[in-house]
This record gives sequence, C-alpha cells and structure tokens, in this order.
Amino acid sequence: MYRTEHCAGVDEVGRGPLAGAVLAAAVILDPFCEIEGLADSKVLSAKRREALDVLIREQAVSFSIGRADVEEIDRINILQATMLAMQRAVEGLHVAPDFVMVDGNRTPVFKCPADYLVKGDSRLDSIKAASIIAKVARDREMIELDKAYPHYGLASHKGYATRVHLDALRKHGPSPIHRMSFAPCRQRELCFHS
Repeated sequence: MYRTEHCAGVDEVGRGPLAGAVLAAAVILDPFCEIEGLADSKVLSAKRREALDVLIREQAVSFSIGRADVEEIDRINILQATMLAMQRAVEGLHVAPDFVMVDGNRTPVFKCPADYLVKGDSRLDSIKAASIIAKVARDREMIELDKAYPHYGLASHKGYATRVHLDALRKHGPSPIHRMSFAPCRQRELCFHS
C-alpha cells in the first residue's frame, strides 16, 4: 500500500488553445492540513483560484510546474507534449512521490507507480490543487504574452479559439507563440501570405 502523504496529483492546462505552452502541475498535499474550497479550476472564479494558489503553495508538501513550449507541441503533437509537461512536473517535485494520480484517461511513464482518474480534478484534492496551480500559472503567462503580442487579446481569452482571437489571426497572421500544428493557425498563415 502506498503512503497517501506521498501521492502526487497531476493535472494539465492548455491543451486546447491556439497559442502558448501547455502546462502541468504536480502537487503533494499534507494529509493533516486540509485546504478548504479546493475544486476543479474551471468552476472557480479567477479571484478564488488566485487565493487558493497562494494557500496551496504555502501548505503543500511539494508542488512543481512542468511545461512544453509551442515548438515542442508543434514537433511532437499536443498529446505527447502534455505527457512531457506532466513528466517534468513530477520530476520537479522536491519530495519524491510514492504514487502519482493523473487527471484524465491516460498517464505518462513516471519513475514511480501511477494511475489515471477520469474527472480527477473534481474528485481528488491533490489533482484539484494541481488544476488550480497550473491554471493560475498559465493564465499569468498569457497575460504577460499579451504585452508582447497585443493584437490578439491573449489576456482575455488565454489563447483559446474565440471569435476575437480568430479575427486577429485573420488580420495579423500567426505570431511566434501560435501553434502552427493547429489548423486555425496554419490556415490563417496561408490566408495571410496568399
């Protein structure tokens, strides 16, 4: 039996957007220190996510964020890049986990036993915490990238394929942070250069 205090929860954010990196977080929670209000990051307000992010960082036994950049996404595909970000997150923990639980329906190869849990981000506290850490970190990155690439509205839609984003792609073409392996970016580049 695995010691639950060394079980890391892992979740990712950013598989669907047209721009930016995919991020994953790994979190080992202290089983004797409950953090109230943990939930799937998608159902929390930005303000609540920010507050929980601080608590998780202060109270977790260990947490880490892994990433795969746009170049890696385009080179190895988004699924493999997501698995790579998860592996990097777990490798970055300063306390080695005895077991890893991954949100979703598959798990990458880790140095310790692992399993997946469908809808884990609404069922297991360590995965909920990872969901929050990853979401807050990626949102912050997109807000910073908005300053470098202000034509796309990244701060508001975080790189997802909204009408505003697609219109900006049509008008300005893709930027260096756009995922050219994703059809909307590839098509906009063809339209922009034709």
